[in-house]
Amino acid sequence: MLRSGAEILWECLVREGVDVIFGIPGGAIMPAFDMLTQFPIHHVLTRHEQGAAHMADGYARATGKVGVAVATSGPGATNLVTGIATAMMDSSPIVCITGQVVSNLIGGDAFQEVDVTGITLPITKHNFLVTRASEVAQTVREAFYIARSGRPGPVLIDFCKDAQVEKAKFIYPEKIDLAGYHPPICPGQADLQNAAEMISKAERPLILAGQGLKISSAAEELKQLAITANIPVAMTILGLGVFPASDPLSLGMMGMHGEAYCNLAIQNADLIIALGMRFDDRVTGNLRTYAPRAKKIHIEIDPAEVHKNVTVDLPLVGDLKATLTQLLPLIKPKSNSNWMATIEDWRNESQMRDILSQPKNGKLYTAQVIGEIWEATHDEVIVTTGVGQHQMWSAQYYRAERPNQFITSGGAGTMGFGLPSGIGAWFSNRQGEVWVIDGDGSFQMTQAELSTAIQENANVKVAIMNNSYLGMVRQWQEFFFESRYVGTPLRGPDFAMIAAAHGIPARRVTRHDEVQSAIEFARTTPGPVLLDFRVVKEDAVYPMVPTGAALDEMIRRPIPTTDEFSPIDVEKVAA
Repeated sequence: MLRSGAEILWECLVREGVDVIFGIPGGAIMPAFDMLTQFPIHHVLTRHEQGAAHMADGYARATGKVGVAVATSGPGATNLVTGIATAMMDSSPIVCITGQVVSNLIGGDAFQEVDVTGITLPITKHNFLVTRASEVAQTVREAFYIARSGRPGPVLIDFCKDAQVEKAKFIYPEKIDLAGYHPPICPGQADLQNAAEMISKAERPLILAGQGLKISSAAEELKQLAITANIPVAMTILGLGVFPASDPLSLGMMGMHGEAYCNLAIQNADLIIALGMRFDDRVTGNLRTYAPRAKKIHIEIDPAEVHKNVTVDLPLVGDLKATLTQLLPLIKPKSNSNWMATIEDWRNESQMRDILSQPKNGKLYTAQVIGEIWEATHDEVIVTTGVGQHQMWSAQYYRAERPNQFITSGGAGTMGFGLPSGIGAWFSNRQGEVWVIDGDGSFQMTQAELSTAIQENANVKVAIMNNSYLGMVRQWQEFFFESRYVGTPLRGPDFAMIAAAHGIPARRVTRHDEVQSAIEFARTTPGPVLLDFRVVKEDAVYPMVPTGAALDEMIRRPIPTTDEFSPIDVEKVAA
């Protein structure tokens, strides 16, 4: 039986387990959309294609499945680019399907023709141009296989309009074997034995846990390793939740805005076991001074990441779950009591500076608001964030207990990620609850997706930390540019009125004693809700590792001596 290219597309998606897609129709993808009603796939109409890509990304991170975004040609396709780059940097498996002009017009500057495969080549794991209906099934099968296997990432299919209409015999490829593409599974036994011996001999070992553990579903193996050998665990921002924050071995987030005791542990460790992370600059600080006392084991599925930024003593290239499963029987129990006592001393000193322990004085500090959201929700919800100060405070004070609970844009640092990724994450469990913690600057980049939230009646609670600045840039200007606030003050809109215009309940919160009731209002109101927290305008995220500084050369929050927060330590900032 012959079927159109559009019918083959949706049939293949159904067989890949897809039940929801995100996007906007248009001329070049219209034949495909016309066939969608015949298939059990729910289409979420977004308000911008960037939002569609972020929704697919949020869905993928929350479920571990491949997220799908769909757009038309030209500007529809190019509007996906930011979301595709975000997914690429964070190893998120999404497939983006774009319409393209009819095949005989390619290269002729036809209406809404853009070379989207050329544009996205550097920011996709792979991409395809489909010009014939007979190519559709094999292409879709390969796209999903590439997106989800090995180190996951985005794949784009550019689908010519005539190929959507043309008919072909439908043959679904049951198996995929791509020449030259064979992701590694597990390193050799000799290397695993060497790793076990290095762990046994170490006196100050430390695990650095990245998002690869989530992707590989290896959280339980990580926990077994940490507990058996009594090794503390530090996490990248994308790794948060892969090890429970409540566990005594958890050191929280490392890096530029990581916990001070965590960074001190890295700099004083004699062995680092890096799991599914890539030693990016936000994690390491100055590479010449990074972890100078430590030997390094790096377990990573992507061989291109090994030795790329940090030269390691023992690379183990393979899938994390498979590798740790083979390594665990070789690990001997240890106490590391002196090392743990040292870290506990650093932790106690850091807690004296913790913003949650400081007086509230009726004012709204972002970190304290996030702390109260955490106290009210704990591990019951998924949290997504935008990018900026609120993101770092969320990473510090929303203590994720499980994988895929905390979703944020790491490598690309994409402002506007919070709301659409939160909507996408909600589709992972439509009976669940999602909190979007956002900044006023980041939120405004994709605030149109409020319409999508109310249209789908998504149970998404939006908490805007409204400080009337592009907060993180303002902090840098304060610390390093003599407080010249150029381009960072925001004269923002009334977000509660914007929510009301969309039919979304909202509250404006200006005092600390209003926070708990506002959170309760959001949680007990069905569907989307917006909370506008008018927080202190000129607060700063601590600790902070300045650019070019060693990881332990942190600017730290001064211990307050009054009932107000102390001013910034100007001399240390200048240094």
